[in-house]
Amino acid sequence: MIFHIGYLILITALLLALFGMAAGFLGGRRRDPRLVQSSFHAIYAVAVLVGLAGIILWYGLLTDQFQLTYVWNHSERALPTFYKFAALWGGQAGSLLFWSMILSAYSVMAVTVNRHRLQALMPYANGVLLATSAFFLVLLVFAANPFKQVDFVPPDGQGLNPLLQNYWMVIHPVMLYLGYVGMAIPFAFAMGALLSRRLDNQWVRTVRRWTLIAWMFLSAGILMGSQWAYMELGWGGYWAWDPVENASFLPWLTGTAFLHSIIIQEQRGILKVWNMVLIWLTYFLVILGTFTTRSGVLESVHSFAQSDVGAYFLVFLVLVVVSFLWLLFDRLPLLRDEQPIDSYASREAAFLGNNWLFTAIAFATLWGTFFPMFSELLTGERISVAAPFFNKVNGPLFLLLFLLMGIGPLLGWRRTSAQALRRQFTVPLAVAAVFALVFAWFSPNLFPVVGLATCVFVAATIVQEYVRGLQARRTATGEAIPVALASLLRRNGRRYGGYIVHLGIVLIGVAIIGNEFYQQTTHVTLAQGEGVTLGGYELVYSGMEQRRQSNLTEYGARLMVFRQQNGKLLGSILPRRNIYDKNPEMPTSEVGLYISPLEDVYVVLNGWEAGGTTATFSIYVNPLTIWMWIGGGVLILGTLIAIWPHPARRRVEAAQAGAHVGVGA
Repeated sequence: MIFHIGYLILITALLLALFGMAAGFLGGRRRDPRLVQSSFHAIYAVAVLVGLAGIILWYGLLTDQFQLTYVWNHSERALPTFYKFAALWGGQAGSLLFWSMILSAYSVMAVTVNRHRLQALMPYANGVLLATSAFFLVLLVFAANPFKQVDFVPPDGQGLNPLLQNYWMVIHPVMLYLGYVGMAIPFAFAMGALLSRRLDNQWVRTVRRWTLIAWMFLSAGILMGSQWAYMELGWGGYWAWDPVENASFLPWLTGTAFLHSIIIQEQRGILKVWNMVLIWLTYFLVILGTFTTRSGVLESVHSFAQSDVGAYFLVFLVLVVVSFLWLLFDRLPLLRDEQPIDSYASREAAFLGNNWLFTAIAFATLWGTFFPMFSELLTGERISVAAPFFNKVNGPLFLLLFLLMGIGPLLGWRRTSAQALRRQFTVPLAVAAVFALVFAWFSPNLFPVVGLATCVFVAATIVQEYVRGLQARRTATGEAIPVALASLLRRNGRRYGGYIVHLGIVLIGVAIIGNEFYQQTTHVTLAQGEGVTLGGYELVYSGMEQRRQSNLTEYGARLMVFRQQNGKLLGSILPRRNIYDKNPEMPTSEVGLYISPLEDVYVVLNGWEAGGTTATFSIYVNPLTIWMWIGGGVLILGTLIAIWPHPARRRVEAAQAGAHVGVGA
């Protein structure tokens, strides 16, 4: 009975979303306060109803209600409780419901914070948010009902996909969804600004923090997904340019471009049309990525099975494209730039170049991702595009992007004099040149030397900016270095937090270069007591171990790790194969790792014979990998600092909000 109620709740939420959408658009157009209030009430009501539906589905998963088709397909009695909880986003219908839950929560927060600040814009933003909610509720009601039942209660379920039974898969999709869905908020405000004709910089200031929040979660989700691939898939790497990986990366690229581009609009009043296009493109790529993972049009280890939702997504994508372009062209006279870019040697010119590079990388990634589908439609043959294409095309573009990441913040607004250029670039270029000579001494390959030298250049520009900021602060106040640093971050967190984000990306870049150019690998079969050497390490196989879990059996091969030079024992590692009771034909790997600041020793157990008398391994030495995960932590820290409003900005935003309320009244 409760699951019939769950389905009725979804139908009610859909009807309320459609009503609230209409009330928002009509209320904003007619300036009818009753309709406007109705749109706010609809957002709150839809959030409550969708949340109730999610709780009901969680109840079904946690209590083994196998009469629900979704629970039967994605759970089992022996499944650990936290995987039962995570099974909500482990399948088609549940993940769409989870999408709706997060969107509803974001919508409530966004409209609550801005309800009295942007009175002319908010009804339209409400309408856009409810339109997105209505679309996903249509999917849940008509195409992917999570409360579909069978006429009997099966004794047990089929179990969760083994690839999803990993601790990273409990949190990685949550982070990814928080980033993905969060991009709907700045898009809704942008559309609200277009519809209300309030196209000054107030909407840009409002969406900056919302975009940063979503961007932070999306960044964390991508990094956690890379960690999952690194630990679970057992192929020695963390990123394979898989279609679903690309689907998460594409809105990250355009969202990052948007975050840089709105700085130019705030400072100089230019690139207004470009900013509208970027945030629309980010939202479009979010919906396209969701369609990619759920329609089965592209083959991926991450994808859901083919289903009936593809046609719905295509219709919605067409509506998004047509409605935005029509509205943008209609509002073009209101989006004229206030002034031109005065010089190529200016911060805005560097940021514009940064935007072009982000867009070029996004286009190349999008083309490579969907090329197999296009080739099949046009020729009847599916031609795959693999990692070498993406690396060859995007590698040089990323190198230029890193270079601009260091150059842009050192340039002044409008133009930079030759004297200022010398003062700003002498030290970073000298430091990068010294390190380039050192790298070249140890490596004959030009490409990683150039890449690492570029990373050093960017890091040097960041350190230089911090040193100058601290010197100025200490000269003005006499504060100690720790106090001056805290003051810099508190009073200008947007700028200095951004530098920390750049430093995190530099560390990630260093890890990528190390893995791409200096990885060593071997594949070997060892008997007990035999060893193999690779990259300065000796690994000796000591035997098999077996452990029983609630719904699987773990088979591990113990390897002792020695330093080859002096025979020192560094530790032991245990690569494993997991055999699942419900899906024995889908074993998963858990790699064995010895981690150090310089490199990872990464071992995959491929198989064994005679009860473990011999075992076959793939062994990798992955240089600098740990700096990818450290860089991710630094990136998140920098984003949090940039999001946090400093005292002066809070006063400015409060004054602007008061002025807007006065105008609205």
